[in-house]
Amino acid sequence: MSDHALPGDFSAGTQARDPYRLGQGGRHGVRSATGHGEGGPASKFVTVAYGFWIFLLSDIIIFSAFFAAYAVLAKATAGGPTGKDLFEPTRVAVQTGLLLTSSFTGGLATLATRRRSMAATQAWLLVTGLLGAAFLFLEVQEFAAMIGEQAGPSRSAFLSAFFALVGCHGTHVGLGLLWLGTMMAQLWVKGFRSDILRRVHCFGLFWHALDIIWVAIFTLVYLLGASP
Repeated sequence: MSDHALPGDFSAGTQARDPYRLGQGGRHGVRSATGHGEGGPASKFVTVAYGFWIFLLSDIIIFSAFFAAYAVLAKATAGGPTGKDLFEPTRVAVQTGLLLTSSFTGGLATLATRRRSMAATQAWLLVTGLLGAAFLFLEVQEFAAMIGEQAGPSRSAFLSAFFALVGCHGTHVGLGLLWLGTMMAQLWVKGFRSDILRRVHCFGLFWHALDIIWVAIFTLVYLLGASP
């Protein structure tokens, strides 16, 4: 023990044996890992969320490339139909309302997991899935109508960029619905396990990110494209 340490000084006596101060503080001199730079490494929840944020950033970079391509090719209609001829503002407004509402209900499901309410969690996740499925149905319906009018992705560079951008977002929504269904089954069978709760949190981040991307598509593609 150091000459400057008092006999009852716990911190001075343990600092040499515990240089990272993992066992100090808290009640009875024990501190658990907090994930905030004190008491050891970050928790599993924090590290998983951080890794998923990195994935989301990489996904946003991909969408940025699609947005850039669309911005360059938006006027390259090759004499074919333009956005003003093809886009239906009412349909797109309904799609936007469905997706934004599904993000809200997804947040309610996350809050229900904190209360450990299985019925509320499953109900809000189901509503989220139904809203997302309705959004996807309208998008597929729009694509089918455009292709039926000979305005498919091969008609012009503008339509190629449009189908690539909006279709990429729709693919993400479809994969999100598969993820949601699998997660609901896991919750029902295994309960509120820590690994499943981490997946619920990551799904919420993913779904909110899709909302943000759709708002950009709604503004830059549909609103500007349908304007004179």
